[in-house]
Amino acid sequence: MIGKEVLKGLTAYKQGMQISEVKRKFNLDRIVKLASNENLYGCPENVSQLLKDFTVDFEYYPDGYAYDLRKEMARILQVDDDQLVFGAGSDEIITLICRAFLYPGTNTIMANPTFPQYRHHALIEGADLKEIPTVDGRHDLTKMAEAIDEQTKVVWICSPDNPTGELITEEEFKTFMEKCPQDVLVVLDEAYYEYVQPELQFSLHDTLAKYHNVIVLRTFSKIYGLAGLRVGYAIAHETVAEKLNIVRGPFNTGSLSQRAALAAISDTQFVTKMRTLNDEVKNEFTQFLDTLGWSYNESHTNFLLVHTPIDADDAANYLLRHGFIVRSGNLLGYPKTLRISIGKEADMKELQTVMTKLQREIDDGVFT
Repeated sequence: MIGKEVLKGLTAYKQGMQISEVKRKFNLDRIVKLASNENLYGCPENVSQLLKDFTVDFEYYPDGYAYDLRKEMARILQVDDDQLVFGAGSDEIITLICRAFLYPGTNTIMANPTFPQYRHHALIEGADLKEIPTVDGRHDLTKMAEAIDEQTKVVWICSPDNPTGELITEEEFKTFMEKCPQDVLVVLDEAYYEYVQPELQFSLHDTLAKYHNVIVLRTFSKIYGLAGLRVGYAIAHETVAEKLNIVRGPFNTGSLSQRAALAAISDTQFVTKMRTLNDEVKNEFTQFLDTLGWSYNESHTNFLLVHTPIDADDAANYLLRHGFIVRSGNLLGYPKTLRISIGKEADMKELQTVMTKLQREIDDGVFT
């Protein structure tokens, strides 16, 4: 069979069950998907209107440079145009980083567990992995720094982390960077950046000005509610961004996606509104979990990693049968946990009812 030898030990990404699939399987009329950390409030209103009215000559290729989006993002972020790289979600940019900087004989460092696509694409490029176990769901930055050697090309830092939601403080990050050689790239994956309280957010300008070996990843898939349109971006030093653009496909973000992202960032109140709503509902849900006796990791995102008293798959399947799709921690490297996205208040209250019923069945010894 033709193909890279490493592919024999890898599998394609396995997504969770989709809403239509669950409806058919369990004969349910209503399903709430809380498995993929999407913003269930949707996108800004001006984007919804754009999608209704949008007209474009689809026979033409999209703007490969993403000129309008690039100019506006550079203005907002206060960076140069050439420091930006756009992709079909930040997932694609992870692929570009591995393609540009990793190859056989090199190694890359990451936490374990963390977002699995770092590992997946690094292996495809033939790099060796140095996976440093997390401590209580947090990156062990001290040991990650100690693992760097002459063959290390890329270090991955996910903050807030997926799947735990734990945040690396700016002081912790600076301490790590002082130990990291300047010729080693550090990818700071901030997919959930906008959900972090402003006083805990890093200064992008200061970070990039001081550390030319940092690549910051962000996306429109999370708080902006554009997961289906696939627009992510990286901010990096011009020399790093140039290499990523060399390996990037020439038309990798569509015309509609670019216009939607441009419209989304023009709604300056949307992010604050979504972050406030998310925190309110998340706080109510954590109070419920405290009452139920289920623990969870501290989260600075729109999801919680919840620790379960039973096997994660059993818990996830129970919720599935009752109309809620969540992510089993067995798939994420954290057994006996569920990753639960924060949905709308009414949905989360309904979920509380189902979880209370589950705990009662466990207590009564009738859970199956």
